Amino acid sequence: MNIICNILVILVAVEALAIMLIEVFGSSELHAKAFDLSLDYTRMPEARISMSNQGIYNGFLGIGLLLIRFFFPTIITTSGALLFTIFIVVAAVWGWLSAHNVKIFLVQGIPALLATIFLFLS
Repeated sequence: MNIICNILVILVAVEALAIMLIEVFGSSELHAKAFDLSLDYTRMPEARISMSNQGIYNGFLGIGLLLIRFFFPTIITTSGALLFTIFIVVAAVWGWLSAHNVKIFLVQGIPALLATIFLFLS
């Protein structure tokens, strides 16, 4: 069970870091394609700033998951990873409902939900 948890936590962390890279360093065209946004919107300076700020939060989640799962004392690894995966599930549900885009939940929420379930079971 621990191997499955580690694989799922790594998957969720890597996905959060990949999203961070797209949001912080991606072009307007990549933002539009990756997040189903209009190109006109993603070219707005305010949208780029907002996207970059959002990316930093995704990066914090990814790094936090990796640190808690693999570098912190064993006694807190499961509860800490649970905290971060639940944060990601809640953010994915909020993104889905507020943006009216189920893709947000499917891509970001399902892996985090699976990791959360396996962490609870471990």
